Amino acid sequence: MSHKRIPKRKAVLAAGGVAALGAAALLLPNANASQDGAADTQAAPRALKAADASDLAGRLAGLLGDAFAGSYYDADRQQLVVNVVGDNNQLVVQAKKAGAAVREVDNSTAELKAAERTLKSEATIPGTAWAVDPRSNKIVVTADSTVTGAKWDTLESTVQSLGSDMATLRKSTGTFKPFASGGDAIFGGGARCSLGFNVTAGDGTPAFLTAGHCGVAAEQWSDAQGGAPIGTVDQAVFPGEGDFALVKYDDPATEAPSEVNAEGQAVPILQAAEATVGQEVFRMGSTTGLADGTVTGLDATVNYPEGTVTGLIQTNVCAEPGDSGGSMFTQDGLALGLTSGGSGDCTVGGETFFQPVTTALEAVGATLGEGGASGAGGAGEGAGGEQGAGGEEQGAGNGQEGADPGQQGADPGQQGAGNEQQGAGNGQEGAVPGQEGADPGQQAGGEQQGSGDGQDAGAGEQPGGEDDGADESGLTQPH
Repeated sequence: MSHKRIPKRKAVLAAGGVAALGAAALLLPNANASQDGAADTQAAPRALKAADASDLAGRLAGLLGDAFAGSYYDADRQQLVVNVVGDNNQLVVQAKKAGAAVREVDNSTAELKAAERTLKSEATIPGTAWAVDPRSNKIVVTADSTVTGAKWDTLESTVQSLGSDMATLRKSTGTFKPFASGGDAIFGGGARCSLGFNVTAGDGTPAFLTAGHCGVAAEQWSDAQGGAPIGTVDQAVFPGEGDFALVKYDDPATEAPSEVNAEGQAVPILQAAEATVGQEVFRMGSTTGLADGTVTGLDATVNYPEGTVTGLIQTNVCAEPGDSGGSMFTQDGLALGLTSGGSGDCTVGGETFFQPVTTALEAVGATLGEGGASGAGGAGEGAGGEQGAGGEEQGAGNGQEGADPGQQGADPGQQGAGNEQQGAGNGQEGAVPGQEGADPGQQAGGEQQGSGDGQDAGAGEQPGGEDDGADESGLTQPH
C-alpha cells in the first residue's frame, strides 16, 4: 500500500527497520547536548541543540535590534549563526559572549521585509513562494511548473528589480498545492487528511490540530473511511494568515495522548517550539510515512491556487498528497509544524511548507496534551531554564545569560509555558519532566487509544479503492 513504501528521505530507518526508530532515527548521540564551559570567557560559539539555538536567537533578536538580520543553525558545528549589519562592535561582542557565531552581512531585516512587500504587491502569482534565506542573506523566490509565459516574465522582472544581492529566483519541479493526508488518516466529506497533534481546547475538552484546508473541506472527520465521525471542526484558517484547524473530539471522554504514531512507535510530544533554519526535523504522514529533512526558511509566503498563505515554515522534507495536516517534530519530542503543502514527491524530492504549531495553538487558544505548552511554548522556554518538559531540557538556556542580563526572561509571561507540561503525555508514563519519556522507543501510551491520535489529514484527497492511499493522483484541491 502506498504509505508503506520507503520514501527517498527515509534512509534513517531503512537499515534497522521501524524498531530502530527510538535509538537510531530520533535519538542522536550525546554530542547533541548543550555544552557549557569556558566559552563564555573566550567568547567562542557554544555547542547547542537546535531548540536551544532557537531560544537564543529570539533573545539576540531583541538585544541586537535593527542590527539583527536573521539567524540559522549550523547542524554540523552545532552552532547558532547570527547575521549582523552595521559596525557596532559592542553588540557583536555581546552576541559572541552569548554563545553565537556572528557573521556580518549587507541586507538588514527591514530591507528584506521591504523586498518581500514588493513581491507581494507585484508578483503574487499562483505557483510561487518566497522566504528569507539567512544563510545567503537573500530572499529565495521559487516558481513551480505552472509559472510560465507572461507570469514568469512578471516574476522574473520583479525579482531582477530587487537586485541580485537581494533576491534570487529558481524553478521547482511539480506544482505547489495543499497535500492531503498525514500520520494516521482521517476522512471527511470525501477528503482524506492527517491528524497533526492532539491538544486540549480552551474549554478543557480533547481536540486535535490539522491543516486548515482540511478544516474548510469538511465539518466532521472520521478515523476510518466511511466510519462514524469522531470530531467536528471548531476553527479553521485557510487561505490567509496560516493553514490550521482545531477539531474537537465529539466524545469528551476521548483519550488523546500527546504523541505521534511514527509507524508503530509512539513518540511522546513534550511541548511546542519554534523552528530554526538548518534544524533537522521529521514528518509523519499517512501516505508516505516517516520522512526527514531540514528547515530551509521561516515566515514563508506560498501562493496556492486556492489563495495566498503566509507565515509558514519552508523545508526540504518530502511529502505527497495525503500528508496534509501531518505532524512535523524533532528527535527530542518538540512539536514544530503541521503539513500544509508543497511541490514534488518522495521520489524526486521537493519543497514542503508547514504551519507553525506555536502560531496555531495561540490562535485557537489550545494547549498540547493536558495543559502543555500553548502558543508561547517554544519561544522563550530555554531563555532562563524554565522549561519543564524533559529533565535535560531545563538547563537549555543556562550559561547564556550573557546575551542580555536584563532580558533573561525574554517573555516573563511565558515562563510557565513549559512548567505545566506534566500532562503532555496524557497517560504516557515517561512524558513528564525528568523521566525517560523523551525516548521515543518507550511504550508511552502504547498504540493509539482509539482517539485517532496521529491520524493526519489531507484535504482534497479523494478516497480510492484502498484505505491507505486514497486517490493520490487527484489530491490537488482542498475543497
